[in-house]
Order: sequence, then C-alpha cells, then structure tokens
Amino acid sequence: MGDEASARSIEPRAWQAVLEHVERKLLDGELAPGDRLPGERQLAADLGVGRSSVREALRVLEVLGLIRTHAGSGPTAGAIIIATPGGGMSALMRLQVAASGFPVDDIVATRLLLETHVAGDLAASTARDTASAPDLGAAQRLLDAMDDPDLDPAEFLALDAAFHLALAEASGNQVVSATMAGLRSGIEGYALAGHGRIADWATTSARLRAEHRGVLDAIRAADAAAARTRIHDHISGYYAEISPDAGVAAGTDPAPDRTDRGAPGAPAHP
Repeated sequence: MGDEASARSIEPRAWQAVLEHVERKLLDGELAPGDRLPGERQLAADLGVGRSSVREALRVLEVLGLIRTHAGSGPTAGAIIIATPGGGMSALMRLQVAASGFPVDDIVATRLLLETHVAGDLAASTARDTASAPDLGAAQRLLDAMDDPDLDPAEFLALDAAFHLALAEASGNQVVSATMAGLRSGIEGYALAGHGRIADWATTSARLRAEHRGVLDAIRAADAAAARTRIHDHISGYYAEISPDAGVAAGTDPAPDRTDRGAPGAPAHP
C-alpha cells in the first residue's frame, strides 16, 4: 500500500510539471499559437517523466483550450498551440460549454454583438491616437500561422477561433475577452460541424484568410464602419452557409452603418 500511495503522490506532480512547462513557455513567448509541441517521447525525455504523464498533461491542456491534438504521423501529427493561458472566468464558461453547451443561435448572436463592437472600437482607438493604437501582433501571427498549407481543417478552425479571441484581447476589455475565451470551444464546435458542407476546402480557406486580413486592414485604417461590417458579415455569412435555417442570429444586424460589405456575395466565416 505504501508503494501505491507513493506512486499516486508522484504521478500528479509529474503531469503537473509537464503542464507548467508548456504554460510557462506560452507565457514567456517561447511558444505561440501555430507552433507545434515536441512529440510525447521527446517531452518525456526532456522533462524526465513518463509518457503517461505527458499524455495526461496534454489532455488537460486540450480541455483548457490551449492546444489541439492530432493523431497519426507526419507533419500534422502531435499537438498544435491554439491559444495562450486565460483567466478564471473564461475557464468557468468553457466548463459550461463542455457540460451542457449553449444553443448555436445564442453563441452566434452573442458573437455578433461582441465582435462588431470590438472591431469598431479597435478601429476607433487607432483613429484617436496612432501612437497608442491597439496591439494587433497576436492576431497577425495567427493569420500567418493559418497560411501553413499542412494545417488540416480542424487545426485551421482552431486557429481561426483563436484569431477572433486575439481581437477581443487587443480591445483591453477583460469581460469581453473572458466571454470570448469561454465561448471558443462552442465556436470551434459549430464551425467544424459545418465544415462537412463545404465542397472545396482549399478555396474556402483561402477566402477565409483574405476575409480575416480585410478585418485587420479596416482596423488599421481606422475605418470603424468597415471593421464592424466586415466582422459582422464574416460571422453571420458562414453561419448562414452551413445552417440553411440559421434563424434570427444570422440575420441580426448590430452594425448600423453598412457602407462596406467587403467582397459581395462571398460566404464568410467565424
């Protein structure tokens, strides 16, 4: 019994060491969204722990929404970083999504309210004082990571959701950021579920990258109306594309000034 108790007391420390190692590198900037973690064998050797401890730590990191794992072999195998550590409020919301979920219509409607405000506010902040313009570096790095041709759709969509979270974090509003972080797994869920209705992923993913960059361009140009419109159409358009009966959420228009619709007729994405 003593040996079993000892093993149980050591094992949690082992997987926690792996968890802390990865989180520390994320916080220090040594790892960033789009990077891939070393394989299980390499992490186990580097940290002097068993592979079971590595697997447990990766499972926790995935539940927390920090990584997305992909089985198999080759350049897309292993774990890819999709976010940096967030706060307690977002963790509570992630638990709610995991436990019972939220209706997709509610998630989309909430996103439209929050993200059009965020995009417009970021653009307005740029217009007020270019010297203290919001830092869009994290969002830009995520867009660059999405250019990787080896990404599978699940990885692409995980980075896509992280991009929208990065915009929220750039706004500096902690409540909005925590809400978006908490909803991220739900956002990924409906985005990925609808992926099966997309006939040509290569064409779609190229368009989505262009739409993302269009949002950033409007923010950097301090064009609040265009930023609000592009992000609104970006979210509601994709939802309408994958959900024929999307309902009121896709038709809701919280952006009063719709003078710039970006690329007319092109379905958008979350």
